Amino acid sequence: MIDIKNLTIKKAHDDMKNGKYSSVDLTKAYLEEVTKKNKDINAYLEVFSDSLEQAKSADERFKSGTDTLLTGIPFAIKDNILIQGRIASSASKILENYHSTYDATVISKLKKEGVVFVGRTNMDEFAMGGSTENSAYGVTKNPYDTERVAGGSSGGSAAAMAMDGALGALGTDTGGSIRQPASFCGLVGLKPTYGAVSRYGAMAMGSSRDQIGPFAKTVTYAEIIFNVIKGNDVKDSTTITESTYSKPVANKRIGIPRAFLKGDGINSDVLKNFEESIQKFKTLGYEILDIELPNIAYSLPVYYVIMPAEVSSNMSRFDGVRFGLHKDGKDGIDDYFETRKAGLGKEVRRRILLGTYVLSSGYYDAYYNRANALRRVITSDFVKAFEKVDIILTPTTPAPAFKIGEKISDPVAMYLEDIFTVTANLTGMPAMSIPSGKSNGLPLGIQMTSTHGGEETLFKAGKDFLGE
Repeated sequence: MIDIKNLTIKKAHDDMKNGKYSSVDLTKAYLEEVTKKNKDINAYLEVFSDSLEQAKSADERFKSGTDTLLTGIPFAIKDNILIQGRIASSASKILENYHSTYDATVISKLKKEGVVFVGRTNMDEFAMGGSTENSAYGVTKNPYDTERVAGGSSGGSAAAMAMDGALGALGTDTGGSIRQPASFCGLVGLKPTYGAVSRYGAMAMGSSRDQIGPFAKTVTYAEIIFNVIKGNDVKDSTTITESTYSKPVANKRIGIPRAFLKGDGINSDVLKNFEESIQKFKTLGYEILDIELPNIAYSLPVYYVIMPAEVSSNMSRFDGVRFGLHKDGKDGIDDYFETRKAGLGKEVRRRILLGTYVLSSGYYDAYYNRANALRRVITSDFVKAFEKVDIILTPTTPAPAFKIGEKISDPVAMYLEDIFTVTANLTGMPAMSIPSGKSNGLPLGIQMTSTHGGEETLFKAGKDFLGE
């Protein structure tokens, strides 16, 4: 019997290397767990039928001595990251039967390592949402409490890890879509520096903010996965080389934006846990400094102007002509309307409408241009803050995981869930959520943000805090 609940990537690798069990045995153990739990959790939209064949290939690599640390490790992949030959629906009816024609760059890199892809995971449709309640295929439930959400938009990947249905996972993060579900499900979740990981083969939502990143049970294994998937890619012109940003020196200085934490709507247990986390960092030798981020309060409104504008542009390709669902109307234009009406959910349509409005003649300067100008000001505030500190610390979310159905009918309440996470996407800086405690049995997380290229600073502080 393999103890998958307490298994780490390193232990699994060593066990397979030493012949204690095979990758086939390991994959079977995870598949059995998925079979038991997925019908209730709905983390996976599809479990791949060839998982054991992939595991056999991994075992051959162990026999030939060509294995790596990730060889044979079962992975869950968010449904908007392309794997050649497999369905990638982005949890939407409009792409229900779309099969990928190529591999995303991150998938190519993981294939070279010999990982085992267990399946594709549920998400908010086209990554638009923070609860997976916007999935066309039903909500993903939180393994800690199935009456509550697992988070979003990468809720399926987080839940797959939390229910012991995978040992590693990938998600995408445009405004908190890795970090928020990581917090809700008691995991480590990393949103890398913009451009550190290729977006080639990830379905675009907000092209200036999207990033692929890992979920893991410890900081060490988030770092291992990140180091495999990162790097410059000729297929993505926004990717950066490691020399683009000088590596910051980790001087153990943590900045707290106190004024930002005084707003309404932050759960008292979250604030209590946050203060306890600050004290723990102090005992670990970190210097705690209060900092000013004068324009951080504008981050959420800026995000919710820029994001739908980019959504409106990126979603124009789903027209029922080139790929995906097609519905016949009275004429060509009506085909377009009927296809999108049948294939796209309410939240996706809402964001397309908002984005089209802010990009329209007469409103472009008033909304979109002003939002971009303020985005640069917010980024400048963060850059200045990082002249004094190495990490900016906040809670990851304003409250623990909320109940399914509690906020879905109130878009503004749902959007406020992103209050702490959107800044890292607007500034392009790396941010990581790590588990920090519980409230009534529900996981809580704290978010660490560093300056551009500062992932190593985050990993060091996260390992200090968690001890692994």
